[in-house]
Amino acid sequence: MRDVLVRLATDFLSAIVFLVVYLVTGSVIIGAAVAIAGSVAQVIYARIRGQQLNFMTYASIGLVVVLGGASILTNDPRFVLAKPSIAHFAVALIMLKRGWMVRYMPQVVSETIPDYVNIAGYAWAALMFVLGIGTIAVALTGDLKLWTIYVSAVLVAAKVLAFAIQYVIFRVIVTSRIRAARAIGT
Repeated sequence: MRDVLVRLATDFLSAIVFLVVYLVTGSVIIGAAVAIAGSVAQVIYARIRGQQLNFMTYASIGLVVVLGGASILTNDPRFVLAKPSIAHFAVALIMLKRGWMVRYMPQVVSETIPDYVNIAGYAWAALMFVLGIGTIAVALTGDLKLWTIYVSAVLVAAKVLAFAIQYVIFRVIVTSRIRAARAIGT
């Protein structure tokens, strides 16, 4: 869990740095330049420490450079603010693979309700697409306060709520099926 949170913080670091610098200086150019420099520094630091960098790391820095560059050229923060949506779209595409969620389920769940697990996997993919589209919509407004609330509260709350709903539904269905199987067996 800690590793996942560190990766998320790393992925969003450039957007956070941009936002903080932009709010302090009021300059899109300075904010984007610092975000670009920060993401390049992250890669250099990882290389110095001997850490393996995967495709997503390079894709992330590429996005920061391209979107940050677009923000600098147009003096418009919306390009940088849209970056988290790309991560949501990438994750959603991965989640479209049938059965991706099975490995994350307890054995009793994956054996008792495998079809529901697959349906939930597609529901998670749809959620990621919707959240990505929402991120773009909020970024297009250019309202930094709204974007900050959306990224820090709405995105997290939507995922926590989806997890809680899935947990309750799976628990109820698995429990009822196990009880029904026991009733038939007695």
